[in-house]
Amino acid sequence: MGQAAELDAVIARMTADFLAQNSAAGMLRRALDDIGVGFVPVMDHLTIRTMDIDHRAEEFIALGYEYDETIYYDDWYAKVFRKAGYPALFVDQAYPDARGQTSIIPRWVEKFGDRVFHHVAVRVEDIEQAILKLKSKGVVFAGEIVGARGGPLRQIFTAPEMIDGQPFSVLELAERHQGYQGFLPPQADSLMRSTVR
Repeated sequence: MGQAAELDAVIARMTADFLAQNSAAGMLRRALDDIGVGFVPVMDHLTIRTMDIDHRAEEFIALGYEYDETIYYDDWYAKVFRKAGYPALFVDQAYPDARGQTSIIPRWVEKFGDRVFHHVAVRVEDIEQAILKLKSKGVVFAGEIVGARGGPLRQIFTAPEMIDGQPFSVLELAERHQGYQGFLPPQADSLMRSTVR
């Protein structure tokens, strides 16, 4: 099996696990399947939580992803990896020193591990319209849209799927403009905090 086929298999396996455990994403997949699009073509980025970004990213680097940037927050940070033709990979962890003591990431990783997606973001044309359509099908959202109308990036998370009373996974809607493919630190931090229970 070549590198591209192996990477496809890894992403397909992790996406199938995510879809099996996230009802909002499963509902969206069924709707996209009904019109013949499928879920994978609309994936904007994939997010993994871990205790060691560099170690966890090794699997994806071996399959052709390359480091792009590091984004810093108060009690956590993330590295973004990219491979042409694939969704961006956003891997995050708490700082390993005192700054990371307030982060929600370590508890999440201790409970669920780092072999699953915390969230998958799907790209939408009009985030308000997408929210209305999904709400009409029973999807609940956490918080409000983050990002200014007309800005380069607007995002929102669904309410988290719960496992054993703890927030597990969320589906993210992402509306992008002006060719922007990056991540905005204040927005990502705000999104993370929107799903804390």
